[in-house]
Amino acid sequence: MTDFTVIDFFCGAGGFSEGFRQQGFKIVAGIDSWKPAIDTFNFNFGLTCETSNILQFATSIKRIEELPDTDIILGSPPCVSFSSSNKSGKADKSLGLKLTKIFLRIVAVKKYKPKSRLKAWFMENVTNSKVHLPREYSFEQLGLSSWALEHNYDPKSIAVSLENNRSVLNAANYGAPQSRVRVFSGEIIKAKKHITPAPTHQQPDQNEALPKHRTLEFIRKNLPSPISLRSDDLITDPIYPNVKIKTSELTDQFYDTGLYKADWEGSKFLKTNHPYMGFMFFPEREDRPSRTVTATKIGNSREAIVLRSEGNRIGDGEYRTLTVREAATLMGFPITYQFIGSEGNKWKLVGNAVCPPISRAFAKEVRKEYKLGESTEHFPVKPLDTVPNLNTFHRKVFDNPPKKKKGTRFRRHPFKDGNLTVTLSNYDIEEKSSDKLKWRTSVQYGTGEGFPVQKFSDGNFKKLEKIIVGFENGIEFIEMINNGFSNKIADAEKLQLMYENQQNQGEYLNPIDLVDTIGKIINSFEIKSPNYEQKGNYPLTYKKIVPKKQLMALYAIKKICSVANGGTNE
Repeated sequence: MTDFTVIDFFCGAGGFSEGFRQQGFKIVAGIDSWKPAIDTFNFNFGLTCETSNILQFATSIKRIEELPDTDIILGSPPCVSFSSSNKSGKADKSLGLKLTKIFLRIVAVKKYKPKSRLKAWFMENVTNSKVHLPREYSFEQLGLSSWALEHNYDPKSIAVSLENNRSVLNAANYGAPQSRVRVFSGEIIKAKKHITPAPTHQQPDQNEALPKHRTLEFIRKNLPSPISLRSDDLITDPIYPNVKIKTSELTDQFYDTGLYKADWEGSKFLKTNHPYMGFMFFPEREDRPSRTVTATKIGNSREAIVLRSEGNRIGDGEYRTLTVREAATLMGFPITYQFIGSEGNKWKLVGNAVCPPISRAFAKEVRKEYKLGESTEHFPVKPLDTVPNLNTFHRKVFDNPPKKKKGTRFRRHPFKDGNLTVTLSNYDIEEKSSDKLKWRTSVQYGTGEGFPVQKFSDGNFKKLEKIIVGFENGIEFIEMINNGFSNKIADAEKLQLMYENQQNQGEYLNPIDLVDTIGKIINSFEIKSPNYEQKGNYPLTYKKIVPKKQLMALYAIKKICSVANGGTNE
């Protein structure tokens, strides 16, 4: 153990601090306004911190001075407003800028005060923060003009520089089984610069003398299955081989995270067939580090990490999300680390954390610079009787299918081909509005904003049929749509109700299954010459060479709308 002490701002679950503790530093305080975070921090570090809002340090230097003078200052200001995924990168950045500025204000006071004890400071944020944060802050910009003059510093001089004091790091390169890229800023005072830790792991195609990245498959194989029976057998931490505990002491792992079929199918569509975003694997590829663990446990989203379940389920429960313990291990927390709160709170604590393996790498650099020698890593096991544990050792009963809100919008296409999508929707995609319940057919040319959208009225099939009958198997396709598929199309209101309930009714298919069935029918035909050259601008206004599959999809989706809306079927 070293005498070097650490204070952690926006401490959350304590991932930043955990890496330093593993290297022998003493964690003395955590600052966070969220009670589950402080409860978790206190439990793991044996502290009694109270919730505290960092905004109190925005104007009061006295309160900054009352904070413990520590050797290390850590901070990870909330990054959601900087993230490019938040409101497509258009979120208000002002709060993120303000919180970061307050943190750096604290760093400046502690660094430049007389007889400063500060040895290093580090800050973590999303990579997009580099675009929005200034390159440097003067004392004046940090609201420290009077303080600077009092301590013989020019208020306009640079107090904190970020431009040359940061590095973009991937947690997978430091031993976490997760691809998580973040920007780390900071400075080791003795070195008068930021020192980027050397990676400890490498990609499979690299030839350095380093271990390869840990993978999602490695973690699944080295943690007990969530459907395991109770046992007192010893298990070894997949990341920290000197950590061994009884299986019965492994919290938040033995419970069923299986997904309803409606949810995992929604995730699958968004990953593999999104209207305008790229392809993602479903289920996850396990021969590489996992994708970034997020702070929200959602099984029906594009960003959800979805795995094939253990066991032999088909449909409901066939796929599942991560357990909290699996997510924490992917972040690089030891299996002895505990999270306090509900399942949702635990997910937020894990997904918002700093990966301990990267934090530990920075801690090693501090030890090296101050010649502290090698550290004996230690992983204390806390009593578990007060930990709210998610373990149930029971299989989930799928008796409460998810439902969507009344009037929920629907949009789906069978496939993307030729930079086109043929879409069934219950609202006007171009205008993003609907005045009444009506099912609509449209074609999107290209992806994203600015590309044309062509809308189609119901009925008027004869002209389109004359084109399709010339395709290989075109006549058979038209007969299948009219003499079997059409009988599965309900009226508009029933179609909407089935979508909201996410289930079929009698012989009728819900709109998701209707569109997916179209894709399966079309893909069952062999089409040797895939494209059709239009004469004029019919049926697609903005395209001359059209995939035959898309014209077949247009015919079938127009059929859905015509039948559902009570129009002509001719």
